[in-house]
Amino acid sequence: MTLITPERNQAQGHTDSSAAFVPDQSRAERKTSFEPADFPVPHGREEEWCFTPIDTLTNLFSDAAGDDGAVTVDVSGAQAVVADTLDIGEAPRGTVLTPADRAAVVASANTEQALHLKLDNDTEYAEPLRVRVHGEGAGRRSNAHYVIEAGRHSKALVILEHTGSADHTGNLEVVVGDGANLTVVSLQQWDDDANHLGQHDAMVGRDATYRHIVVTLGGNVVRLNSNVKYAGPGGDATLLGVYFADAGQHLEHRSFVDHNAPRCRSLVTYKGALQGDTARTVWVGDVLIRAEAEGIETYELNRNLVLTDGARADSVPNLEIETGDIEGAGHASSTGRFDDEQLFYLQARGIPEAEARRLVVRGFFADIIAKIGVPEVVDGLMEAIEDELAATEQ
Repeated sequence: MTLITPERNQAQGHTDSSAAFVPDQSRAERKTSFEPADFPVPHGREEEWCFTPIDTLTNLFSDAAGDDGAVTVDVSGAQAVVADTLDIGEAPRGTVLTPADRAAVVASANTEQALHLKLDNDTEYAEPLRVRVHGEGAGRRSNAHYVIEAGRHSKALVILEHTGSADHTGNLEVVVGDGANLTVVSLQQWDDDANHLGQHDAMVGRDATYRHIVVTLGGNVVRLNSNVKYAGPGGDATLLGVYFADAGQHLEHRSFVDHNAPRCRSLVTYKGALQGDTARTVWVGDVLIRAEAEGIETYELNRNLVLTDGARADSVPNLEIETGDIEGAGHASSTGRFDDEQLFYLQARGIPEAEARRLVVRGFFADIIAKIGVPEVVDGLMEAIEDELAATEQ
């Protein structure tokens, strides 16, 4: 089927050891709004956009409806799931996700009907629910808004897959009911000329478990913001990401975990590889522990593997703590080339250098991709990574 901040020019900040601009104001103070006029078209000097090649994204910042038929959306699997649509302002649409930048607000304002997937209470879905988004042509503009509502004590896997080519802005709004167990996998396997800006927000209920897994392999410019907050104590959120950038690609991932309830947990782990001149990746991770979030536990990790000269990875972890009564909190990031000792170990056992490099990269990504838990998806992604590596050797 086919489904169709104000600028802070005077903001004060400082530059860390990675030369990344970090604002002094709290992450929670950044503007959110449903009004496009509240987010002027960025010029690239804003902290929120300073890494992004905005000159190539003019089409995505325009407050305009998408082209008819620019993307097709197909929903399959988990036949018991209720799939309908929600108007602008029709709950639960807009109860979790409030746009936080220009791309998200124009997507919200220009998607009259949001796809709504509702999972029943006390139901375990053995079959994954798949939402396939396919772009029908380079430069064709599309807006989208999806709402996933996981009922109390439900359990399901939802896969959101992007292929083809388009200029696409897409919002994903997730409501995880009390005691529910929901995994959402977002695959970006666009053609090389696609551009994609997205905001994914989730509200995790009391004693609920939420996993958000991002795999970005395709596209020209892809930038995703993945955000989590809690509706009650005991929630557990895991944000995982895998990305592989080739020459000319810009892959940017940002996350924000807002610990606004006590005794909750979060784990953020993103891993990326880069190859080819001008390959660029960006990861910015924010965690806010509010004063009321006592007894929480959180950790965020970003690792980047640079395979060739000319590639660049920026990594900016941020942790803001407003209470001392926590179980644990920390963050780490690293960017480097192949581990010479690993390569030597494999080559000393008769494995050719090219094959040894492939094995190291497969192992680098395998632990996150395996968590998807669907063999045909896992196997397909590992094959796609093999194809990326084969390009390095040519």
